[in-house]
Amino acid sequence: MSFLDVICSPTTLAARVLNPLQSLFALGARWYVSAQFLKAGYLKLTSWNATLYLFENEYHTPWLSPHDAAVAGTFGELFFPALLVLGLYARLSAIGLFVVNAVAVVSYSQVLLAEGSEAALGQHILWGSLILALMVYGPGKWSLDYALNKARF
Repeated sequence: MSFLDVICSPTTLAARVLNPLQSLFALGARWYVSAQFLKAGYLKLTSWNATLYLFENEYHTPWLSPHDAAVAGTFGELFFPALLVLGLYARLSAIGLFVVNAVAVVSYSQVLLAEGSEAALGQHILWGSLILALMVYGPGKWSLDYALNKARF
């Protein structure tokens, strides 16, 4: 056994143990993030008058009228996570969901960036980090993208 083999053996062992868990991690990340946004989108949809009130008075969404922002936000919180759960167009869905998350932080920054709201901002950072990981590494083997495109992966 060479000196390089001795130095690299812990890393090799860790890779052998952890690499098979990559698809499970991707699936868990997809489902966790999607659940958060699906709940928010469902709440917006089922309480539409309250949603409109919030977009008119609390959320300050740049570039869109409050009504258009409410429609777009609700759509984004329901459509992209649904695709992400399935792992269908997962990277594109992750990009869309990342934009929804970023716009939410910008739109509600007066609260999320205020003292005492560190945990709420931390949630958005966690979701954004998981979404970025899915964008970069893909949805994993337990996804429709993989099943439909095995030859390309």
